[in-house]
Amino acid sequence: MSEFRLTQISDTHLARRLPTLTANFDRVRQYIDAKRPDLVINSGDLAFDGPTSRADLEFAKTLHDALAVPCRYLPGNHDIGDNPTAVGAVPSQPATETHRQTFLDIFGEDRWSFDAAGWRFIGLNSLIMNTGLASETEQFDWLASQLAHASGKPVALFLHKPLYLNAPDDPELVATSFRYVPMQARTQLVEMLRTADLRLIASGHVHQRRDFTYAHIRHVWSPSAGFVISDARQEVIGIKETGLVEYRFQPDSFEVRHVRAPGQIDIDLDSLLKPGR
Repeated sequence: MSEFRLTQISDTHLARRLPTLTANFDRVRQYIDAKRPDLVINSGDLAFDGPTSRADLEFAKTLHDALAVPCRYLPGNHDIGDNPTAVGAVPSQPATETHRQTFLDIFGEDRWSFDAAGWRFIGLNSLIMNTGLASETEQFDWLASQLAHASGKPVALFLHKPLYLNAPDDPELVATSFRYVPMQARTQLVEMLRTADLRLIASGHVHQRRDFTYAHIRHVWSPSAGFVISDARQEVIGIKETGLVEYRFQPDSFEVRHVRAPGQIDIDLDSLLKPGR
């Protein structure tokens, strides 16, 4: 395969009780059906409240099953719970092995690796990082093996949380510590990735579109496919809009295209949190 076309969606936050988010997903699905990429990756927060509602996860899986192309999944904090940080408060819904197993039961995997168009693609579960769960150690061991056997291929890494804001040594701040891979795990991950020809880190989680390069690595933040977060709740870092990201990989190169599906609307989180929702 000399070319590999990949579409990243993220933060769909699906639940049967939230039809406006389902409508946005339907517009994304129609766009994907028309474009027919080789693969779709949902980089996490498939469900609105997976830790307390298996039904949300099952509903999200049903909608993704209707896509006309293959799909791979990574968990987000709204799927299996959040990870602790060194400075922030304890998550109200911590990531647990039970929540992770529920995700595995429905979606089949929470990490993956495959080769296409001369590239190695790796997806990681960023929510078990810094948890002390056995699956965290298992994943780092697995990653070391995947990198060791990459055979010089350029690497594209996908995960739910961005690795950092601007640089690996960004301080872990109380107000934003939940937003990025926790520092201790981040340091370990960055050191492991130095052994690879890492070209791309693609993430979601922040609900803002952002695209920058640091130390020859391109960082692409996918916006939410579902909703935006008001400035009163979250500072502006990138572009607040719903949408998706298209990639075109060829041996030793790739292109990125930031797009919105026709008819996709910028639903505000506040409208979803109104009483009765």
